[in-house]
Amino acid sequence: MKKVLLIVGGGIAAYKACELIRLLRKADIGVRCVLTDAGAHFVTPMTLAALSEAPVHTSLWDLKDEAEMGHIQLSREADLVVVAPATADLLAKMANGIAGDLATTLLLATDKPVLAAPAMNVRMWLHPATQRNVATLKGDGITVLAPDEGPMACGEFGPGRLPEPEAIFVAIKAALGIA
Repeated sequence: MKKVLLIVGGGIAAYKACELIRLLRKADIGVRCVLTDAGAHFVTPMTLAALSEAPVHTSLWDLKDEAEMGHIQLSREADLVVVAPATADLLAKMANGIAGDLATTLLLATDKPVLAAPAMNVRMWLHPATQRNVATLKGDGITVLAPDEGPMACGEFGPGRLPEPEAIFVAIKAALGIA
């Protein structure tokens, strides 16, 4: 069975991670979730655990896991690491090697392919800093999906919407070599 480590970032699009997990499980792809502090404002660990049928990890400071170097183990036992939604903040931390929480530490410690699905306000997506970060990530070999274009929760319109779960699922299957 292929395994995905799903990092759920903050932002209103975090609720779409639930549908992505459902699609992955239906395809018999294992899912372990890491929920960022910001992501927990939009979805709960209990929801992600119920859908993934696995414990959800939220803290680098879980003594049981960290006594066993859990952040290294989590980053290595998956076949693919997926960040969805990948906020401007997460993309910036990824591009600059900042590892201040469980999610960013896992991303820095992994030796597996990484796929990021961006989600943010159109102005944030188009900002030169975000575009530099995306170029850096792509140069580092990370797959960064193009965001969808359309109306946003903030009332603006443009690129920055999280790709639909089905589109992320297709990209995950391709990254895993599944037809």
